[in-house]
Amino acid sequence: MILHDRIMPYLDSAGLLHVARVNDYWFKLDEPRISAFVERWRPETHTFHMPFGECTVTLQDVAYQFGLPVDGFLVSGCLSEFQNRFRVMPNDATEPTVQVYARGYIMMLFTMLFGDKSGARVHLRWLPYVADLDGLGKYSWGSATLSWLYRCLCRVANRNVKNLAGPLALLQSWIFWRFPTFRPRRFDVILWPLASRALEVIQVVHPDILRPEHTYLWKSTTALIYFSSIEWHQVDRVLSQLGGVQHIPEPAINIDFLLSKDGRGPTRWFPEVFAT
Repeated sequence: MILHDRIMPYLDSAGLLHVARVNDYWFKLDEPRISAFVERWRPETHTFHMPFGECTVTLQDVAYQFGLPVDGFLVSGCLSEFQNRFRVMPNDATEPTVQVYARGYIMMLFTMLFGDKSGARVHLRWLPYVADLDGLGKYSWGSATLSWLYRCLCRVANRNVKNLAGPLALLQSWIFWRFPTFRPRRFDVILWPLASRALEVIQVVHPDILRPEHTYLWKSTTALIYFSSIEWHQVDRVLSQLGGVQHIPEPAINIDFLLSKDGRGPTRWFPEVFAT
């Protein structure tokens, strides 16, 4: 779908403008390299085990790479031929029509952030969210995206699972950001994502991302919630990524009960249960 200038204000108010630019200027996924990192993923700690220690994608990385808000309300409902229907917006579109196309673009972005293995479908549960364009900006899309990435990586760690779903663009951008020797040639000509402009963080990321309340959350060991996917942000195991000194890690948090929940069947999980 084309990123029209007239829908950009709606994406900005929803906190999704930067990830839309990622989609507009993206590069081809390097599946062998992603698979190599997946082989080092440990579900019990949500970290990649490398020869030099542990590392992982954190809320800070989501904020830097995709510009998604990491605080706000929890995100906790398949459409086909969706992109073709909303690909081209009429030049004389009225404002209500522009809003329709903005909703269509946001639904397309959700297929990139929260897609399944089909890579082309989005769940109907998103319809109530896009219906309220003014309210989209109050959700923590960053924590939901990271929760879904963790869940997908944990699933593919099972040797019986062959295909990896989820926000792979985030994982690859993180690899290029944290391991610059893996960047392809001429990668620096891309203006976004952040991994291509490593020395100009302040100039690239949105000022809101660097607000103190956001940076505080980056350092929090907390639950990441995306509907029935509840994953722990165990940043205490990778403090060196945030410029801290790594202490001896605490035992991994037992999340077997949460990992068994998939939103299907009679054992559905809802945020109210966690809150009590």
